[in-house]
Amino acid sequence: MKDFLRSGCSECGGAVRSRTITQEFEREGLRVSVSGIRALVCTKCEAVYFEPGGAQALVEAVNGLFALAKRNRQHKGKLVGAI
Repeated sequence: MKDFLRSGCSECGGAVRSRTITQEFEREGLRVSVSGIRALVCTKCEAVYFEPGGAQALVEAVNGLFALAKRNRQHKGKLVGAI
């Protein structure tokens, strides 16, 4: 990751910095917000990059939250999770 920090954003060439972010996802009218996600974020275009395995872990967490909401019939609300 240190090499990536030095090379910069693949989208615009801007500098990338380590940050803790919040991402929102929507599926079937239900919104899920996950906070506390460690990522690299471009200071110019705000492109988000995850460490190896980070994106897959986030997808699994979000899918679990959607499954929980569906099982508990929370179809029109918002679920919030923290990593």
